[in-house]
Amino acid sequence: MNAFAESDRRVVITGMGILSSAGIGCEEFWNNLSTGVSGIKPLELVQGTACPGDIGGEVTGFNKDTIKKQFFTEKEQRKSLKVMCREIQLGAASALMAAEHSGLNLEEQDSQRIGIDFGAGLMCSPPDDLQDGCFNCTDETGFHYDKWGTDGISKMDPLWLLRYLPNMPACHIAIFLDARGPSNSLTEDEASANLAIAEACRIILRGSADVMLTGSTGTFVHPVRSMHSALHDTLAPNEGEAATRSRPFDASRTGMVPAEGACTLVLEEEEHAKARGATIYGHILGTGASCAVYKTSPRTGNIQLATSNAIKAAIAKAGLKPEEIGHINANGRGTKVEDLAEAKAIHDALGAYGAEVPVTAVKSFTGNSGAGCGAQELSASLLGLQQGVVPYTLNYETPDAECKLNVVAGELLKTDNKTFINVNTTRMGQAAAIVIQGV
Repeated sequence: MNAFAESDRRVVITGMGILSSAGIGCEEFWNNLSTGVSGIKPLELVQGTACPGDIGGEVTGFNKDTIKKQFFTEKEQRKSLKVMCREIQLGAASALMAAEHSGLNLEEQDSQRIGIDFGAGLMCSPPDDLQDGCFNCTDETGFHYDKWGTDGISKMDPLWLLRYLPNMPACHIAIFLDARGPSNSLTEDEASANLAIAEACRIILRGSADVMLTGSTGTFVHPVRSMHSALHDTLAPNEGEAATRSRPFDASRTGMVPAEGACTLVLEEEEHAKARGATIYGHILGTGASCAVYKTSPRTGNIQLATSNAIKAAIAKAGLKPEEIGHINANGRGTKVEDLAEAKAIHDALGAYGAEVPVTAVKSFTGNSGAGCGAQELSASLLGLQQGVVPYTLNYETPDAECKLNVVAGELLKTDNKTFINVNTTRMGQAAAIVIQGV
């Protein structure tokens, strides 16, 4: 069923809460993107990572001095910090920012009609959390698994598990905002935000809520997550200036740059938003998702097929033709294999227009925050279209003849077409796309 075509309700975006390595809040984030200021630099807050050269995209303004003073200002919010790892804190803070940005008066809203749909990555404990329990089960002969239940787990903090559950961002956000409507959590790496946004749209379209807070949080600069990434991904080596290392679609690209971040959008039923006099930043026209298994070339085939499927589905649900799309905000991991697969998917989905449609990749500024990236990138396009421009791709200097894409580079691209696709894909071949029309 195409919920967008069959429902007489429409979904609009009325708020954005951005916590990115390239800036916090809409103003700082857009100022940095529009003036070429990268968020990729030597890491300061997170220690012991596997990031090459300890370079990554870190939300430096979100630290021990600001978390309580600027982001969690109420007593009950601050009390919850002890059961929130950094990713959960980022996600919850972004939701509070988005609610404020939207101008929602929570006391006047029906809490039963406000829901949460949030994406997150797999959250890992830092080694420090496990060391006492592990040491208590270890002697000169090694680690004894049979002692963990009696001697190991007793040394763990009783609240340990609550700090690392991927469904906890949605839980904390719902508590902080007294949102008692539908609630769900999704864990699909880079595709998480778009999938959560799509589900939140369907909840509004079928009349189950009037307001949904949706988005995602994630990290690849966590000590354990960065180690996983170093083993399974192609990371940009420790070469050259930090700000130049993320080069999506460029012929000289060498790999992705790990990052962290979170972003929340406030979605509303259009008439509900108009009735309260909200500022509308965009309309969501259609969504698409796909998970592909391609037997002959798993990594490239999965990404190409899933991304193509997702883009086609989103355009079809929006009732548009490919040439009506003003630009694509691409996943753009910055790796040779995955960027090429994504480029081929764009050609598959859009046909001849695939070589003409402007393409931008925000990870060139922010790095890859995994589950946290999608809503950040969508917001970048929305903020640009408010100024009548498309954000550009940083560090794109040499076109890749194999990709054959019209990459926006060097400067902002002026445009009158405010319809765009935001697409994100995981390295395993899970993809999600959203068609949005800016205002």
